[in-house]
Amino acid sequence: MIIAAADGSALGNPGPAGWAWFVDESRWAAGGWKHATNNQGELKAVLELFRATAHLDDELLVQCDSQYVINSVTKWMPGWKRKGWRKADGKPVMNVDLLRELDEAIAGRRYRFEWVKGHIGHELNEAADLRARAVAEAYQRGLEIPTGPGWGGTAPTDAAAPEPQVEPLLPDTDLVPPPDVVPPLDDDRSPGDAALFEFDDPSADWLTMTLELTTEEHTRLVERARAAGVPPEEFLRGLI
Repeated sequence: MIIAAADGSALGNPGPAGWAWFVDESRWAAGGWKHATNNQGELKAVLELFRATAHLDDELLVQCDSQYVINSVTKWMPGWKRKGWRKADGKPVMNVDLLRELDEAIAGRRYRFEWVKGHIGHELNEAADLRARAVAEAYQRGLEIPTGPGWGGTAPTDAAAPEPQVEPLLPDTDLVPPPDVVPPLDDDRSPGDAALFEFDDPSADWLTMTLELTTEEHTRLVERARAAGVPPEEFLRGLI
């Protein structure tokens, strides 16, 4: 079994962005764009990991701190594909180009995902995160992009791929987001917390939840969202 971590990083989200997968010091790769989102970096990291190991027959264990990516691959893709890569409201799925490529890359592969909490010292996750962030910072500062050795000394061929289309963020006043948009999990939740509000079919009709917040609670929500670099409604969705 191949055990690898995949991670993405976007400064400003969206902004200069990087992706990276890491197995060990001799087998890792990274790349990125001048402008992309954290979720796009996360997806690209997993995509490039599958591409780099396509010639191998080993089972692939992907350690990932993004439940958005894990759920996209393991739960949501079948429903999206049946609907022509569209959501329940008829609008196109976000990051559809990367998702289509990932769908092709995993076909026929033996793999499974393991969610790991980010930024707590997990060795492989930290290594991937460090390299993804290094790429984002290199784009920000106009430096050479550290692409890594790849698998077996073969560096990735598309480290400077065309920048993906960045979807517009929802306005702060919209607190009822579509259910297939999940924020990066760089907070203090546990997998058990997330399971309390698990929606098995995000392609079904929207599930509407109404919350009443005091002025103090709303202010605190906005402050925490700004600290996390995401809109308040996305941060709130992550808490749920």
